[in-house]
Amino acid sequence: MTISADHTAPGAPGQAQLASQQAEDRYLPGAAAEAVLKFGITAEDYMLPARHQIQMVDQDGNLKHYSEQGAEPGHEYPLPGDEELLTAYEQLVVGRRVNDQNSALVRQGRMAVYPSSHGQEACQVAAALCLAEGDWMFPTYRDAVAVMARGVDPIDAMTIFRGDWHGGYDPLEHKVGIQCTPLTTQLLHAVGVAHAAKLRGEDTVVLAMCGDGATSEGDFHEALNFAAVFHLPVIFFVQNNQYAISVPLAHQSVAPSLAHKAVGYGMAGERVDGNDVVALLAVLDRAVKLAREGSGPLLVEGHTYRMQAHTNADDATRYRQDSEVAKWLARDPLSRMRNYLTGRGLLDDDGESRIAEKAETVATQLRNGLGEEASVDPQDLFRYVFANQTTQLKEQSALVADEVTRDASGAASETEATK
Repeated sequence: MTISADHTAPGAPGQAQLASQQAEDRYLPGAAAEAVLKFGITAEDYMLPARHQIQMVDQDGNLKHYSEQGAEPGHEYPLPGDEELLTAYEQLVVGRRVNDQNSALVRQGRMAVYPSSHGQEACQVAAALCLAEGDWMFPTYRDAVAVMARGVDPIDAMTIFRGDWHGGYDPLEHKVGIQCTPLTTQLLHAVGVAHAAKLRGEDTVVLAMCGDGATSEGDFHEALNFAAVFHLPVIFFVQNNQYAISVPLAHQSVAPSLAHKAVGYGMAGERVDGNDVVALLAVLDRAVKLAREGSGPLLVEGHTYRMQAHTNADDATRYRQDSEVAKWLARDPLSRMRNYLTGRGLLDDDGESRIAEKAETVATQLRNGLGEEASVDPQDLFRYVFANQTTQLKEQSALVADEVTRDASGAASETEATK
């Protein structure tokens, strides 16, 4: 953040004087009071998002002039480094290929369900890349691309969508929470981890992901309020893809933006073009830095769009028009980033081919791995519920074991009778 210019009239209280007065207000939230004193800006300037969403690269892949990027005092962002941008583009290509491959696998009956993030890959990639190795990420059910970008094996990341009983990977190993189907509960988990890390004195930042529909849930309020009151290093990243299944955003909230909700909790909010990976990285990188430095929680809203249906069980044509989808197709984050990198000379045909080959390797891995029949042990339903099984679980376990034995015995008898 930078100190904003003082353009007050002669004799009127200056910005610094106003800041000092506000800092003495005992009702001013801690993080906002610190910002007022440190940066010489008002609490509102700190907590409210910029007047225009942050966008660095337009939909054609052209870098916008700094004056047109939405930046203003307290909301200023440097361009991410070239290496980070190339890594992000590679993850974008892999993510798009994974989304399309998984949608095909669902149609083939090799996955039970898949909530595609086609069109939202920029949010997914930026969420994963902005974190350090020891930071935590808590994804939603639509964030498989982000989970993979954090280093989780593709097959393990997709295990949950086969209808298996477990999430497929060790959260502690990857610092990634299990993809959460119940709406918004992962935000509470994220806040709990951040609170524990702060109590232990750990240098940990937690990024909690959710959609626009989640902001209508009570858990959203509870998570943000707790994080703000206890000054926790959490970034709440809202992927506003315009629909909570079939409910449009206009029927959920009439706030100027979802990022404006931050001020009600005394935290800083920002809104960013969710299809501009350059801007996303800039905003989220800075949010992680602020959280790590002790500025408390932050709320970032990425303005994006779900190009495909909610899941394979959804008929999106019942609640949105093709013309609306076509408008967002022109804002595709993948082609935008490709044009930007190519225009800057950072990406050539050889680089494009190498990235495409890697994406196809991942797709092949998914086809082969998800085509194999999983080995199922019914006792796993009871084995991992409690360390010491309850009486009821023991009874249920024995009942299932008896049914499996009788089924196997009956199948063997039928086989013998046909000989």
